[in-house]
Amino acid sequence: MRFSRALIVLVGLVVVSAPLSIWWSHSEMPGARSNGTGEYMVSSAHPEASKAGQDMLAAGGSAVDAAIAVQLVLTLVEPQSSGIGGGAYMLHWDERARLLEAYDGRETAPSGATPQLFLDEAGKPISFFDAVVTGQSNGVPGAVAMLYLAHQEHGVLPWADLFQPAIRLASEGFTVTPRLNKLIAWSPALPRLPWSRAYFFTEDETGTATPLAVGTLLKNPAYAKTLRLIADQGPDVFYKGEIAEAIVATSQNAPIRPGTLSMADMAAYAPIKRDPICLTYRSYNVCGMPPSTSGGLTSLQTLGILESFDMGSIAPGSLEAVHLITEASRLAYADRDLYIGDTDFVDVPIAAMLDEDYLASRARLIDMSGSIGTADAGVPAASGDLGSLYAPNASRSRPSTSHFSIVDARGNAVSMTTSIEAPFGSHLMVGGFFLNNQLTDFSFRPEIDGKPVANAVAPGKRPRSSMTPSMVFDDEGDFYLAVGSPGGSRIIAYVTQTLVALLDHHLPMQDAVSQPRHVNRNGPLEIEAGTAIADLKDELEALGHQVVVTEITSGLHGIRRLEGGLEGGADPRREGVVLGGQL
Repeated sequence: MRFSRALIVLVGLVVVSAPLSIWWSHSEMPGARSNGTGEYMVSSAHPEASKAGQDMLAAGGSAVDAAIAVQLVLTLVEPQSSGIGGGAYMLHWDERARLLEAYDGRETAPSGATPQLFLDEAGKPISFFDAVVTGQSNGVPGAVAMLYLAHQEHGVLPWADLFQPAIRLASEGFTVTPRLNKLIAWSPALPRLPWSRAYFFTEDETGTATPLAVGTLLKNPAYAKTLRLIADQGPDVFYKGEIAEAIVATSQNAPIRPGTLSMADMAAYAPIKRDPICLTYRSYNVCGMPPSTSGGLTSLQTLGILESFDMGSIAPGSLEAVHLITEASRLAYADRDLYIGDTDFVDVPIAAMLDEDYLASRARLIDMSGSIGTADAGVPAASGDLGSLYAPNASRSRPSTSHFSIVDARGNAVSMTTSIEAPFGSHLMVGGFFLNNQLTDFSFRPEIDGKPVANAVAPGKRPRSSMTPSMVFDDEGDFYLAVGSPGGSRIIAYVTQTLVALLDHHLPMQDAVSQPRHVNRNGPLEIEAGTAIADLKDELEALGHQVVVTEITSGLHGIRRLEGGLEGGADPRREGVVLGGQL
């Protein structure tokens, strides 16, 4: 079958490229199954990453093949947000098997980590930024192991082939974008550290460091070498070989607060396949990642509370819609902060928190005439007195991270959120990539008022995340859409608001990911400056909301299947694009 012309969707604008001359027969593709159109699509936060994914899909690769190529390129071109030095969560839909799988590639705490990890000598929490740029903040990276496991189960193209786009870009260079330039200039630590100063800055004769200008061609031969090693030797070189040795040495010899990360910690890492969690919302089945992330459970709780209201009859972005989503978010975030941690270490009453009667009871707390203010956590019926055992822990995570969505020509889909936590992670660089600071996603205080915190630090534990990769299925069980976002603990609100826009208001994907943002994490109501929602400030305050008008930078990337084919969207607040084609 001859390739059709590739469809390129560039932030909502459709452009058709020149015909491709590559041929491929469906009968030659292992496990091939037509999804009706043979269309494929990738939406990610950077054009080069989307192009790498598109190339894998055009070569007959699977959604997982494309995801690996996308992540490897993002590590290079969007180093502030994600990378192989961090972790990720991935939902995978297997069209032939009709199976949804959840891959947990979250980082783990080293065996030497203690509950007092981020306390000073007086037993008080240190400042967040003082904890970030340290060796103590490094968890064992999980992305490489998770992606390798997924490739073993769902890959089509050879493992080494997936590394070639990133190797080429690292060797030949990529262009510094406005967003990368802005974040290099933002960081006070980057120019002070010799490795990042040499990579991201130029110096004049006085020694003044200037961030690389937009349009600068930036090469990273160290990362190219790292990629060649992993391509040739697989993940063992990353977790047991010379890359692991470099990671451990960098963490243990960090100039500030050296870490305890060891070779044994690296070798012991294993990704986990967990059961996805799902909830019926209207006529759809909405599915997400279970803990260790709080994202899926909190988003589903918010939707479950909104199920009691006719959201479809309320205009998106209206006073009523913002108020309802805000109040439902307050209630869900309250439960999140009390109950959710790594389920390998703490009991999380997932089923009870998603119980229909429980969510309906939470919905009855919402008053259209005024805000409930700061919400208390509820008591899910089947959880007993579990809530009384824990103290609440609000998130301190920062709005970095990246998300991409992919559908291949067989109808398989990936929704993957990936992160190194803060912009540029811990700022420690090894092998051309940054190490994460994900341990700062743990509670800095292991107990409050004598009660333990579910998200306290422990050796081998995964810190609570807010990443919310999501998939939705229609009433016949067919794949309908994949979506997710970066944004720290705001991710949950971004994704939930977008799901309401798609499932209740039936907005086009691009409109849904572009709409003005509002966020409530059981505190002040944050509304996006310079948008129509900002004009609602006075009316929202009259309802009792404490309103903060601020810049809000989501980075939503989604794909939806419609009768006519695939529809993609890329958040204009980032630099992403949607690329696709047809086999």
